[in-house]
Amino acid sequence: MNTSAQPIEVSETLTSKKIHYNLSVSELVETALARKEGVLASSGALRVSTGKYTGRSPEDKFIVDEPSVHNQIAWGTVNRPISTDCFENLYDQVKLYLKERELFIFDGFAGAHEKYRLPIRIINEYAWQNLFVHQLFIRPTEEELESHQPGFTIIAVPGFKANPKTDGTHSEAFIICSFEKHVILIGGTQYAGEMKKSIFSVLNYYLPLQKTLSMHCSANIGKSGDVALFFGLSGTGKTTLSADPERRLIGDDEHGWCEDGVFNFEGGCYAKCIDLSKEKEPQIWNAIQYGTVLENVILDLETRHADYADKSLTENTRAAYPIEHIGNAVIPGVAGQPKVIFFLTADAFGVLPPISKLSKEQAMYHFLSGYTSKLAGTERGITEPTATFSTCFGAPFLPLEPRVYAEMLGERISTYDTKVYLVNTGWSGGSYGTGKRIKLAYTRAMITSALNGSIEQANFTADPTFGLFVPDHVDGVPSEILNPRNTWTDKNEFDSIAKDLASRFAQNYKQVNTLY
Repeated sequence: MNTSAQPIEVSETLTSKKIHYNLSVSELVETALARKEGVLASSGALRVSTGKYTGRSPEDKFIVDEPSVHNQIAWGTVNRPISTDCFENLYDQVKLYLKERELFIFDGFAGAHEKYRLPIRIINEYAWQNLFVHQLFIRPTEEELESHQPGFTIIAVPGFKANPKTDGTHSEAFIICSFEKHVILIGGTQYAGEMKKSIFSVLNYYLPLQKTLSMHCSANIGKSGDVALFFGLSGTGKTTLSADPERRLIGDDEHGWCEDGVFNFEGGCYAKCIDLSKEKEPQIWNAIQYGTVLENVILDLETRHADYADKSLTENTRAAYPIEHIGNAVIPGVAGQPKVIFFLTADAFGVLPPISKLSKEQAMYHFLSGYTSKLAGTERGITEPTATFSTCFGAPFLPLEPRVYAEMLGERISTYDTKVYLVNTGWSGGSYGTGKRIKLAYTRAMITSALNGSIEQANFTADPTFGLFVPDHVDGVPSEILNPRNTWTDKNEFDSIAKDLASRFAQNYKQVNTLY
């Protein structure tokens, strides 16, 4: 990948008590245990706690306002500017902080396609975080390591806390990207997902400039070589539905779409594991083994068995493991042009069809909408389902204007005649609290029908409120649930809630067009 500037060689400007380069999994696990950074679970996974921060901290994320990128970044509440002076000041403080600390360095890649991959270097003060990036990103061969030159470097120092009054940050935590220096500074937070998503954001800047669509989606491939993409926000089933024993996993979260097809950005998976069970998600369950990092999962003190139902620390419990832990994974993660795209939404209002077909224009509309819903009780103050929109199903990670990504998607749908379906993995027969969540078995049957093309044999009718094309038959699914209105006892209430949600879509779309 051409990042159009000469990156600084960060590690050579740092001085430290001791620096470890590219340690093996066993060495990192042993070091983390010796430093009491975590404990082993009965599965062999390294269990760690991320302390105060158990998720991303979007208000603490900044992009340095530099001349070369100033006119390209979509500045706003997502892409907050910070001055070069603030960045340089923090960078100098971080270098001083690291002088007396032991450091761990990982050299690898983001992007399985050799033409578009980004060489990266990640510098950590915690061994477990270095294990995390070792498992999540693409690990180089010995030959590749000899000639490795980082195009971007992350320095992650959870123990260093910023002073908002003097450093120009929002809080003690900070995630700051400098595109001119090719450096990301992360401090004040132990949540390892900040490193993963920072590199994703960098790729979301560079790849569209190289006419490659960067996407927040999972991907898999069938026996006949048919590729499917799964877009969806947290809790919609993106990881679960792409981990199909009958298909091979390309990747569970981040991909590029170029003239050759799709490619995974990562070399591992970062799966949510709240309420994880072997019966429902056997591939993820079996992937949690030696070398896996378990974040904030509660263990039994005696047996060290993981209690995946325990939410006492957070609902955002995570497992980070190399994609090799998935038995049927595609390695390297490169495949052909997508045949089918799924937009997943967990509609807690219970008014969207379980599956519907989208035209190209509808696909771009729903891509720009990025809808799902938050549930009552998941956040303080939420007492009923709340509509949530995240542009392109990944608004926090998009440095450019959303229409850049949407227009690229539309062009590819037309070029490759890709079919697009909106799949509701949420509620039926009523809103959350009254209705029931659509059975996973039914959702899987609908996904299968779209993948094998049998759904195209159905008759499609336009939904009167949303204009979605709804099939009258799907193999393995009761026909009466395909039209959500049929599942409601009170039809008037259904109509009222459906119209209300449609108006929220319209308001959000208008806001997106106004902002950009």
